[in-house]
Amino acid sequence: MPQAAKTFVKLVDGLNYGVGRFAMYLLFVLMAILMWSSISKTFFNPSLWTLEMAQFVMVAYYILGGPYAMQMGSHVRMDLFYAKQSPVRQAWWDGFTVFALIFYLCVMLWGAIDSTAYAFQYNERSPTAWRPYMWPIKVTLCIGFFLMLLQALSSLIKDIATIRGEEV
Repeated sequence: MPQAAKTFVKLVDGLNYGVGRFAMYLLFVLMAILMWSSISKTFFNPSLWTLEMAQFVMVAYYILGGPYAMQMGSHVRMDLFYAKQSPVRQAWWDGFTVFALIFYLCVMLWGAIDSTAYAFQYNERSPTAWRPYMWPIKVTLCIGFFLMLLQALSSLIKDIATIRGEEV
């Protein structure tokens, strides 16, 4: 395996590991928002921002945690025949299916970039009573899709190395 490929895998895996570990703590932020929502509805005037903010934090948790889950092999997969195959055969299947994932992620990233540009151009705001700006969550989506695309490429390189009998 070329040194550039090994360096790419090491950098992408390290970056996504760090971002994923950060994203894990967003669950506590989400819990705090939902707890405040419950408290404010019970004892005070309900807060306008809690539902939408909880949705934004959940999107960030999910999107930024996706590459980490892919790196750790935590995504759901159909193991009916896959688990019984050799690691080289599994790498062939993973290498084949990652092309569909890369295509999907490219389309999603393209749409996310277009939507983010729209949000910046027209100062897009949510149509709710709170009316937050939409660009922060759309930028988060772009970052998440880009990191997932990088992780898919890293996985492809690892699969090629496995097929060739090399270490990355």
